[in-house]
Amino acid sequence: VRFQSCNENKKIHFGSSEPEDFRVGEDGVVYAERSFQLSAEPTEFVVSAQDKETQEEWQMRVKLTPEPAGALEKDEKKIEDIIFPWQQYKHGSPLKRQKRDWVIPPINLPENSRGPFPQELVRIRSDRDKSLSLRYSVTGPGADQPPTGIFIINPISGQLSVTKPLDREQIASFHLRAHAVDVNGNQVENPIDIVINVIDMNDNRPEFLHQVWNGTVPEGSKPGTYVMTVTAIDADDPNAQNGMLRYRILSQAPSSPSPNMFTINNETGDIITVAAGLDREKVQQYTLIIQATDMEGNPTYGLSNTATAVITVTDVNDNPPEFTAMTFYGEVPENRVDVIVANLTVTDKDQPHTPAWNALYRMTGGDPTGRFAIMTDPNSNDGLVTVMKPIDFETNRMFILTVAAENQVPLAKGIQHPPQSTATVSITVIDVNESPYFVPNPKLVRQEEGLLAGSMLTTFTAQDPDRYMQQTSLRYSKLSDPANWLKIDPVNGQITTTAVLDRESIYVQNNMYNATFLASDNGIPPMSGTGTLQIYLLDINDNAPQVNPKEATTCETLQPNAINITAVDPDIDPNAGPFAFELPDTPASIKRNWTIVRISGDHAQLSLRIRFLEAGIYDVPIVITDSGNPHASSTSVLKVKVCQCDINGDCTDVDRIVGAGLGTGAIIAILLCIIILLILVLMFVVWMKRRDKERQAKQLLIDPEDDVRDNILKYDEEGGGEEDQDYDLSQLQQPDTVEPDAIKPVGIRRLDERPIHAEPQYPVRSAAPHPGDIGDFINEGLKAADNDPTAPPYDSLLVFDYEGSGSTAGSLSSLNSSSSGGEQDYDYLNDWGPRFKKLADMYGGGDD
Repeated sequence: VRFQSCNENKKIHFGSSEPEDFRVGEDGVVYAERSFQLSAEPTEFVVSAQDKETQEEWQMRVKLTPEPAGALEKDEKKIEDIIFPWQQYKHGSPLKRQKRDWVIPPINLPENSRGPFPQELVRIRSDRDKSLSLRYSVTGPGADQPPTGIFIINPISGQLSVTKPLDREQIASFHLRAHAVDVNGNQVENPIDIVINVIDMNDNRPEFLHQVWNGTVPEGSKPGTYVMTVTAIDADDPNAQNGMLRYRILSQAPSSPSPNMFTINNETGDIITVAAGLDREKVQQYTLIIQATDMEGNPTYGLSNTATAVITVTDVNDNPPEFTAMTFYGEVPENRVDVIVANLTVTDKDQPHTPAWNALYRMTGGDPTGRFAIMTDPNSNDGLVTVMKPIDFETNRMFILTVAAENQVPLAKGIQHPPQSTATVSITVIDVNESPYFVPNPKLVRQEEGLLAGSMLTTFTAQDPDRYMQQTSLRYSKLSDPANWLKIDPVNGQITTTAVLDRESIYVQNNMYNATFLASDNGIPPMSGTGTLQIYLLDINDNAPQVNPKEATTCETLQPNAINITAVDPDIDPNAGPFAFELPDTPASIKRNWTIVRISGDHAQLSLRIRFLEAGIYDVPIVITDSGNPHASSTSVLKVKVCQCDINGDCTDVDRIVGAGLGTGAIIAILLCIIILLILVLMFVVWMKRRDKERQAKQLLIDPEDDVRDNILKYDEEGGGEEDQDYDLSQLQQPDTVEPDAIKPVGIRRLDERPIHAEPQYPVRSAAPHPGDIGDFINEGLKAADNDPTAPPYDSLLVFDYEGSGSTAGSLSSLNSSSSGGEQDYDYLNDWGPRFKKLADMYGGGDD
């Protein structure tokens, strides 16, 4: 169905009086909505058209009559021709006159066609094909451009065909251009444009953007309150009924308090409330099943899809907090702070941990001094009554507090409950043993220095705040006394001195001396308190001024020779400066050689009185007197080094070296260096001796049989017997060739050896052998041994080293002397000196 002479810009909406049987597309094409058999009588229905802007409406009656099958098939094979507009040429000359180009109407081709393919659409021809052999072609997307091969043309007949089904959702229209050329490829006709529109079919279901939609609505909302919007899309043409969606709610769960608590705008998808009674405490969440249907919601022909809308009922403050009891009880020890004394519990039906549930507590009475505070536990919502200031049992034994609880946000409008709940808190104070305290603390005492030991200074006592406890009197003790000047009576707190008070002590800062005392009770548990005694010491003139510096240098000539000195006094005004400086009368050389001039209250200048003073070190006594009452003076010795000076007044290097004397510090440093050097030398010697001892001790750790100590030394063979006089006397003439005892390890000797002393000077024989000298040599050695005071007596007990067990030699008990001892005369032993006296007594005596 079409309009004649209509403005193409109008947006027309078609409708059918029999929508169940017939549907009219936006392009005026009438479709059968179902399969049915037409009767012999004409089937009539009305098609209406309405302008969407002006709402102007037209109607037309349509009559459908069945046609024979052959006639219909013949009609279907009838293909429309598209003829190129003609042009006039003259003898091959250029264009002289051209007919206005035709406007080819679009070709409408339904999508998803089932064929058969290729399906003929139109035939393109030129009116010059009668005189020329022409070739036809098409170009454009869908022909020779991607997607290629959808449309083809017979180059001889110009028949345009489609090769496969089309999908409007992929390409809604194709713009092709038809060409006509001769066999040589020369253009015969101007190209013409062909537009092929793909007609939409309802082949796509609506699709929701989300399968589950979440929304919220406050409880107690009035009808008409906006909740949320759900959206679905349809891939079909949105300007046709195939893409026009309609929404509706299929179900609601739960159905309390009404099965229709919500409604949805069928075109926009907006969900709003339609009934009152939303209560989060009863129903916290609703689940809606939403359906979207195309074909403007036609349940018969439209395609549908569903989604879920979850609506959460949010909490509002429609329930105030309520105390679980009318009175709460607690107790607290006195003087304790930051202690929770009571827990206030409330109930609130609103959603936990929200401003509508969180409770705020405040005190409305019973605490005018602000000793308590109530904080909210964020987890349990309880009120924690906390002590903020110390409480004295002797002053307050109980508190009765009135508290109120309310939410962080005010109650919603229209709620009949009171906005807050009140309760009473009874708090009992527990008496505890408190620490004594000194009054005043600190205590300041002004006292002149120099107060003698044993003098009473002051009384420093404390008080016990516990009036209801049975306790004895306080006991006092000293806690801190840096200079150990004071003592305190443990009963009455009287403080006396144990040493002289000295303002110049290192323990006095800014004339103030601090001592700390302790007061203790006998409560349970015992408690104690401290007090500070501050003694402000008044200065007296008990220190004489001294000169500073102690040493100075000047030139031996008159100019320049001034020495600046300063008077130092530990006392303070008025017992210090200004000072008087003078030189003593004795010795006379002081005033003869030196003069002193005061240049200020604390400073003076010492200079030479004579023109020349020999270089050296001079002790110059200076008498300094302070301004105290009475005055205090002292004679300080200034050590002055007089030296030769250069033109700048500095001592020359030679004179400085000659005239310089070592001070006490330098001398001590030199002595320390010498002592350290001696200690190092001594340690080195001891270390060397110890190393030698260890080395020799290792040499003695050998097999006992290899030990040669105390063994008989084998000398050269002397011959066959006593009578044999043919022996070598060189060993007797040169006793120094025998191995000395020095081969024995240092520090290891027998107990019977003589101690290490200065060796006596034994006679030394010449190397020349002479048999007659043997007797003289023996006599001289015997005399030297008798006069040796270091020789041990040979009748002492001899201790030998252990030489090991067992012996290869037999017993000596079987040996018998050839002659008895009584047959020998041993009197000559008495003539051999004290060394042989014991031997003479043993062998030369009688039978006893």
